[in-house]
Amino acid sequence: MAEENMGALQARKQAICRKAQRLHCRFYERCAHWSFNRSSDVEPIRWHREHWMLAGTALLITLLSGFIMPSWANAMRPAPAPVAHTLLPLALPKADLVQAPVSTVDDWQVVRVQPGQTLSDIFNAHGLGMSDLQKVMDAAGDHKDALHSIRPGEEFDFLLGSDGSLKGFRFDPDAANRAVVRFDGAQPTLAVQPRDIDRREQVAHGVIRSSLYAAGDQAGVNAAMIGKLADLFKYDIDFVQDLRVGDSFTMIYDDIYRDGVRYGQGDIVAAEFVNQGKRYTAYRFKKADGNYGWFSEDGRPIQKSFLRIPVDFTRISSKFSSARMHPILGRMRAHKGVDYAAPKGTPIHAAGDGVIKYHGWERGYGNFVVIQHNKTISTAYGHMSSFVKGQHVGERVRQGEVIGYVGMTGLATGPHLHYEFRVNGVQRNPQTVTLPKPEPLPAAQLARFESQVVKPQLARLTELDNRIKLARANAPANHDN
Repeated sequence: MAEENMGALQARKQAICRKAQRLHCRFYERCAHWSFNRSSDVEPIRWHREHWMLAGTALLITLLSGFIMPSWANAMRPAPAPVAHTLLPLALPKADLVQAPVSTVDDWQVVRVQPGQTLSDIFNAHGLGMSDLQKVMDAAGDHKDALHSIRPGEEFDFLLGSDGSLKGFRFDPDAANRAVVRFDGAQPTLAVQPRDIDRREQVAHGVIRSSLYAAGDQAGVNAAMIGKLADLFKYDIDFVQDLRVGDSFTMIYDDIYRDGVRYGQGDIVAAEFVNQGKRYTAYRFKKADGNYGWFSEDGRPIQKSFLRIPVDFTRISSKFSSARMHPILGRMRAHKGVDYAAPKGTPIHAAGDGVIKYHGWERGYGNFVVIQHNKTISTAYGHMSSFVKGQHVGERVRQGEVIGYVGMTGLATGPHLHYEFRVNGVQRNPQTVTLPKPEPLPAAQLARFESQVVKPQLARLTELDNRIKLARANAPANHDN
């Protein structure tokens, strides 16, 4: 009986399988090759699209389980108990009811002087009047002289109130100081503040090819410094008549920097000029009285007792001669001076220190001045267009001081200066007369000058000359095509 039941059950299972196979015949056809049997007679497993889909699904379920389970575990944890805090009263310092004043920066308005402007023009442009300018003058005290003559490029600073009134004024009494005038107190105040001045030395070398200023420009030296160089050697060199091609100069000079910004050119420290093969030197030296001067290598002042030429001229229109044809009189006549042609109004300078001996009109000479320099030497100046106001006979004048202006008064065909150099009343040729040498420095100062100035500066000038000569010797020669 048992065997019959087992046979019926087995037959039923087979019937169910056959029915399933009929219903899912396509599936069984595709999956018939699946097997876990690793015997050699069975084909190895081949991965098809269905294999990859099943494997990807299983991997995705595994990953999601890794993320979801920890989050669920954290969610099941009990909330942490809050931490209790205790508040303790602290004693704080009392607040200061009076606040410190907030510092403010003054709003200074900087004005740069333009050509032709006056100080009153600048004040008017800021809505200020002559009364404000007078207040500044009064408050400036000993420094007000710097406000009487202003130059283009100079700077002035204004501090104005909200109502436009003048609260402060700043100006430079000299290159090294700044004067500050304030009017925001009960009384005007003046404070002088030193400026940060720095002198930076420069060196230059030039060779004359056409003119002195062209040589300076090629050497990188501005016209103002070249003017100072010419002013140093003007006692020995006539820069209009004596210059020759090939003349040269070497100089050490300084530029002035104020508060880190270039302020202008300084002074020549040392210089040499070679004119027609003759060498002239100049060295700056602080004398015993605290003033600076320029001296040659032997310690004699560069500034001679007399200027060789007392006027800036364009050409010599007539030289010293014992006989020449007078352009107006039309007959032979001695010309006991030198005529320097120059534009009308050119300043005429005293050739040396002395006393005015004659000041007025002289027949033939027109407006005429004679200066007595010592017992034996005098100089004379003719054909002036006008004199300097206030000068008169008996007044002492200093070398370089203006005594009149070029004109053509008297017997003259054009504006020029007729200049005479007289020794014991006899006219001598101003271009060739031997001028007296100035006295050298006293012995003690001369020793200091030679050791502290000449020796080191001469070494620098010599080194610079040698470097220039070496550079020229090594430079490739220029060949014309």
